[in-house]
Amino acid sequence: MTRRAPRRALVLALTLLCAGPLAAQRAIPGLDAAAIDTTVRPGDDFYHYANGGWERRTQIPNDRSSYGSFNIAAELADAHVRDIVHRAAAAHAAAGSELRKVGDFYTSFLDTAAIGARGLTPLQPLLDTIAAIGDRTALAKFLGAHLRADVDPINLGTLHTDNLFGFWVTQDFNTPTRYSAALLQGGIEMPDRSYYLDSSSRMVDLRTGYRAHVARMLTLAGIADAEAKADSIVALETRIARTHWKVEDSEDPAKGNNHWARADFASKAPGLDWAAFFTAAGIADQDSIIAWQPSTITQESALVASEPLDSWKALLAYHAIEDHAAVLPSAFDKESFAFFGRTLSGAPEQATRDKRAIDFTSDALGFAVGHQYARRYFPASAKANAQRMVAGIIAAFQKRIDALDWMAPSTKAEAKAKLRTLKVSIGYPDKWPSYASLRVAANDAYGNADRVERFGFQRTRAKLHRKIDKDEWVMTPQMVNAVNLPAMNALNFPAAILEPPFFDAKRVDAMNYGGIGAVIGHEVSHSFDNLGANFDSKGRLRNWWTQEDFAHFQASTQALARQYDAYHPFPDMTINGQQTLSEDIADLAGVTASYDAWKASLHGKPAPAVGGITGDQQFFLGFAQIWRTKFRDPALRRQLLTNAHAPGPWRALTVRNLDAWYPAFDVKPGETLYLAPDARIRTW
Repeated sequence: MTRRAPRRALVLALTLLCAGPLAAQRAIPGLDAAAIDTTVRPGDDFYHYANGGWERRTQIPNDRSSYGSFNIAAELADAHVRDIVHRAAAAHAAAGSELRKVGDFYTSFLDTAAIGARGLTPLQPLLDTIAAIGDRTALAKFLGAHLRADVDPINLGTLHTDNLFGFWVTQDFNTPTRYSAALLQGGIEMPDRSYYLDSSSRMVDLRTGYRAHVARMLTLAGIADAEAKADSIVALETRIARTHWKVEDSEDPAKGNNHWARADFASKAPGLDWAAFFTAAGIADQDSIIAWQPSTITQESALVASEPLDSWKALLAYHAIEDHAAVLPSAFDKESFAFFGRTLSGAPEQATRDKRAIDFTSDALGFAVGHQYARRYFPASAKANAQRMVAGIIAAFQKRIDALDWMAPSTKAEAKAKLRTLKVSIGYPDKWPSYASLRVAANDAYGNADRVERFGFQRTRAKLHRKIDKDEWVMTPQMVNAVNLPAMNALNFPAAILEPPFFDAKRVDAMNYGGIGAVIGHEVSHSFDNLGANFDSKGRLRNWWTQEDFAHFQASTQALARQYDAYHPFPDMTINGQQTLSEDIADLAGVTASYDAWKASLHGKPAPAVGGITGDQQFFLGFAQIWRTKFRDPALRRQLLTNAHAPGPWRALTVRNLDAWYPAFDVKPGETLYLAPDARIRTW
């Protein structure tokens, strides 16, 4: 069961206080007036102006490493999911029904007495299989047989899998009428290559702690020579980490779109018995497979041949233990949290078993839970509201394309074709995936976790033999998130994000457009960020730009990358603007399009002020308040190293690139965030 780590304003203050006291501001539904810090100038730090009061009054829960708007929305979704799962557990529905499977999975994970009584018995056959590996061909067969669909299609650059390779099936980038299989880098337990290779004292200390943790996990499992094997495991993971691509390179589809003929893997990546691997994985019938990080696959394959067989067996045994820690006796679960939760992420306490049981159930049977979620908690009115906003934002984006004076007609035509063919799915899928072939037992937590992983892999692999499904969802309705799938030219907006604090039907339109509208605009804009802009309207990876247009676009995006490079969350760490570029483009283009759509919705009428707060102020405050996030230091450092998104407090600052923000908050030259008009970045 894989761990899932699985987004400083005095002038204005005086203006507002003269126009109306904070009590009047509370009349604006959805505005957290108490969060506004009037000791901070909006032009110096708009995030803390909008959220300083919230920052002071909010404590990160002890079982979390960060906390913010997404968590606040998730708490509402979690309450709904908790009710669904608890009802399912109490209902004792018909055997084999999805509701029964939901209840039984939850019950099994919660039964720590049964888990403890079984000890290592459920894991022992896997450990015995690893111990019996006698040669490199047997090693290749094991690696293939345990290939899993553990790739997050939303964040390829931040993939973490402890299997040697990650597995993904996607619409082919060259031939969009079929699916292709892809292999991606893997093989390490810590979040990223930098945790193994960075020479800073903090990382050295983390590696020392990790090596001690590995030894303790082996000792708990009764494995002999735990200390020596821990040294071997960490050394091998470090060699694997040296082969890994950086996040910004792994995100780039042009760099990842490498079709290797299956028969060519042996010559391009010698060392692994690829014939044995592909046969054991059940993908030997594929004529070609995408090597997403080709140099990594070549080097990881070479390590299979060069590193001692005993080192590989020790690593595989440790990974098997770590991967199943949550469904092994509590000593394993506690030790795994002690390092990955407390040391690595900074959370003082582990979440309660019941909360984790609900989360694991929602992950394992996501669409079974989601089906109930959509029926109970997502009314038709919520879907209609979202559809109205989506239509307005797409129309605003099209007008912006028409108005671009630097873009050639041929480029505009293809850009608008992408908008016309964009498939937007809201709330939940039209067709629900089936769990009919998944066996779940109320007294077998380990077996359930193992079968869920196999089921996910088999369902993903089966897509290779089916037609493209444009209606496919990669997110469940209860997930507080949204996604753009550029190869499919499709968007998913799950039901759970269409809730406060992102959207509230009782809230003024300006704040909803600043909130969920900016999120919708963000996802639409991903079709036109530095990565999505490489796909045409049919999902084919090709350059549809004129040379001059693409050069202009790249210049503006690199200016945005430099803007984010200049932010220093820590004195010794900056945001990596290249790593976060696609998300930063989407934030900027998304809030811009949403602002335009909101203005268009007024039909030429002035935006109503409420409690002394103008419409523009409502919009931008709504935007800034959805990015409120507090981090524990280890979690913030981890995000800076591994995540494609800038941390929330810095995402809110993209408003400095919008002309309308300046008069709304009387931002003047000399203030920290002020940009001269010709220095403001305009992508779309």
